[in-house]
Amino acid sequence: MLLYNTKTRRKEEFIPSRPGKVGMYACGITAYDFSHIGHARSAVVFDVLARYLRHKGLQVTFVRNFTDVDDKIIARANREGRTSEEIADTYINAFHEDMDRLNVRRADIEPRATAYIPEMIALCQKLIGRGHAYATPSGDVYFRVRSFPLYGKLSGRDVDDLRSGARVAPGEEKEDPLDFALWKAAKPEEPFWESPWGKGRPGWHIECSAMSEKNLPLPLDIHGGGQDLIFPHHENEIAQSEAALGKELATYWVHNGFVQIDSEKMSKSLGNFKTIRDILEHRQPETLRFFLLGKHYRSPVDFSFDGMDEAERGLRRIYECLAEADAARGRDKWKPGALPADISREYETLKQAFYESMEDDCNTASALGHVFATVRLINRVLEDKKFRNLEGAKSLLDDFAVSSAAWSDILGVFGTNPEVFLRELRDIKAVRMGLDTARVERLLAERAEARARKDFSRADAAREAIASMGVEVRDTPAGPVWDIA
Repeated sequence: MLLYNTKTRRKEEFIPSRPGKVGMYACGITAYDFSHIGHARSAVVFDVLARYLRHKGLQVTFVRNFTDVDDKIIARANREGRTSEEIADTYINAFHEDMDRLNVRRADIEPRATAYIPEMIALCQKLIGRGHAYATPSGDVYFRVRSFPLYGKLSGRDVDDLRSGARVAPGEEKEDPLDFALWKAAKPEEPFWESPWGKGRPGWHIECSAMSEKNLPLPLDIHGGGQDLIFPHHENEIAQSEAALGKELATYWVHNGFVQIDSEKMSKSLGNFKTIRDILEHRQPETLRFFLLGKHYRSPVDFSFDGMDEAERGLRRIYECLAEADAARGRDKWKPGALPADISREYETLKQAFYESMEDDCNTASALGHVFATVRLINRVLEDKKFRNLEGAKSLLDDFAVSSAAWSDILGVFGTNPEVFLRELRDIKAVRMGLDTARVERLLAERAEARARKDFSRADAAREAIASMGVEVRDTPAGPVWDIA
């Protein structure tokens, strides 16, 4: 499998440091508010990567942390008259609820920063002892950036360029403007922990160094997060971890692309900030997950409800095919006969192409393209009367069911019962449209009664009334089924 490594700026063959085992760490949320679509994208990306590695038979230990002490958490706690712990608990629980709806599996280990304070203090002490960090009279501890010659190796930034224009703010006790905080002296009304430098709390970057090293052997096989974390967060993690421990922090650095809203950067000041919950008020969770998988993870995603509508239509096409295939497989009578060799060959080629896309830097967008091509092929077989009752068609449909289960296992979509998904999709679209579903049901009943009396003009009138509402009716062996056109 190839993975793009931010550190080397190229795709590399993924070879775990321990045969058959993968240690993967991804930076999680700072728990001070509801999670937004950017968090959803990162979570889905690393969920799929973990799923695929496990599908390949690798034993994955996935660690995703929570930052539960931070300036924003403290500010919200003070604003609301609550403790930082209460704020963090609220939004960690909300994150889990959102991820459960998006079918994002829990990480194997989900450490909270505040549970690792002794490890962070020990790292700071080690860095001070090695001359890579220093304590100030007020109780802050800073990392000496210039003491680590490889600083900038992940982001490609040059220390001298960073130094240009950098200033020490009034009141700061830094030796150099580039130095960053490992430990912060406590301010009034802030949570604190006792340390050799007095009462204080950890800086952001030191948290991940302590939590990753405590829970996984170094080097981590994969360290991931959003592109916005490359600098300074991940750069600083590398500097402090490698300076303290004398070993590489991670072999492969994997970063997902940004999310924009209608071609603009998402921000509260622009009024376009979209939480996961905002979106799921109007769309199914699986539609959001499918939408996010429709772009390569390193590419930017432009979120819009028009794009979500397109994803919804695509997901519906796949589920309709799955439903039709399931119904066809349920038939009792099949006659001997094989499908034409070119159809079987095309089907096998598409199956292989799905996995080739996943092997090529976890390219879910390309993999989904092959899923759609497979669906088109299956629909051709289902619609061609020559193949309808052939045992060869039955074998193909049986294999299609197995393949769709594999897609579901890897991508985390297509796992709902097709009838349930299509009914839920219909109902949520009806709510969005403000459709009077009770009137639709009444008209369907009128149509059925009219047809039973052979009053076809009245039956047609009922159907036309239904159609005028944007609803289409399909007559099936189990009775009429309505859907939104």
